[in-house]
Amino acid sequence: MTPEETTETEELEELPETEEIEAEEAPTEEKATEAAEVPTEAPEEEEEEEEIVEERIYTVPLRKAYWTGSRLRRSKRAVRILREFVERHMKPEELNIHPDVNERIWARGIQKPPRRIRIRVTKNTDNLVRVYLAEG
Repeated sequence: MTPEETTETEELEELPETEEIEAEEAPTEEKATEAAEVPTEAPEEEEEEEEIVEERIYTVPLRKAYWTGSRLRRSKRAVRILREFVERHMKPEELNIHPDVNERIWARGIQKPPRRIRIRVTKNTDNLVRVYLAEG
């Protein structure tokens, strides 16, 4: 072997060692960031629960959505009927519908929304109303 070949093999041997060290350090950084994120989420949930002034469970009839002129507007109209129902009963300044509720209405497509949907409605101190699916 020539001296040039020995230096090349030494360099190749050194590279995997540095990669192993970097691979070992990376998970510890990820664990530290994950641990930092978990405690910050818990206080937010507690604050949200403290702000709730009123909570009700409704069964909203969506059968009027089937009375539209076209079958291709039924799910859109069902969302509008749900929004009007919640506005009539809770008198919100702002209304947020949770994506799960929207997905339940649109689950069978635009032509066949459910005839009724069971929802849980919460109102906080800022008069913000949020609509969730009922658990039962």
